[in-house]
Amino acid sequence: MAEEKKPDGQNPNQINIELSDEKAEGIYVNLAMIAHSSSEFVIDFIKLMPGLPKAKVKSRIIITPEHAKRLRKALDDNIQKFEDNFGEIKQTDEVKIPLNFGGTVGEA
Repeated sequence: MAEEKKPDGQNPNQINIELSDEKAEGIYVNLAMIAHSSSEFVIDFIKLMPGLPKAKVKSRIIITPEHAKRLRKALDDNIQKFEDNFGEIKQTDEVKIPLNFGGTVGEA
């Protein structure tokens, strides 16, 4: 039986991932809400704007519980690497979401 030849340096288990220019720009969010059922986790990424009582879901990701656990592990690992390089990320125990982010509300 002949072996199938692979291009030099290509791992047969490698996955090529495409990232379009539009997706590469990213979307700014400053709030995430998570819900789950027995079969999936739903993560809504939300942009909350100062002075507006309504926020928009910018992206919704639906993943399996197994992938949710992998995501948590990857985040834990990356947060540790970040803190090793830049210092501890400071956070408060209480989360407050002011509608005007502590500033004045502009008028037009």
